[in-house]
Amino acid sequence: MESELIEPTGPTILLYSDDVDARAQVRLAIGRRLERGAPDITWLEAATADEVIQRVQAGGPDLLILDGEADKVGGMGLSRQLKEETYDCPPILVLLGRPQDAWLASWSDADAAVSRPLDPIAVREAVVGLLAGSATSR
Repeated sequence: MESELIEPTGPTILLYSDDVDARAQVRLAIGRRLERGAPDITWLEAATADEVIQRVQAGGPDLLILDGEADKVGGMGLSRQLKEETYDCPPILVLLGRPQDAWLASWSDADAAVSRPLDPIAVREAVVGLLAGSATSR
């Protein structure tokens, strides 16, 4: 019987924004992997709220990053909906338009929030912290 080596997989992050530049900025802030030698992050991108809901219901993402400034359906409202309607919802990081919106992030039941302009260190620390917390709770 041959033993197969199973390659470790990195986290799967679902990134929601209707702005392609905002999505690129977040990916750049976080980087390709969480630490040196770690497996690469698998990025799933969504430009609509319906796509986010479908992907979360299908399972798979370890973390959701939602743009609070997205048109039509903002990330804060989407966060609240997902937290209320999804069993075992992954942790959610909301990107705020300004620091004064922190109270809205609290209302949204988001697990963490980072305000614009995005500080790459703050974004990365939030992502690492949320993924570490979700790994211990599962």
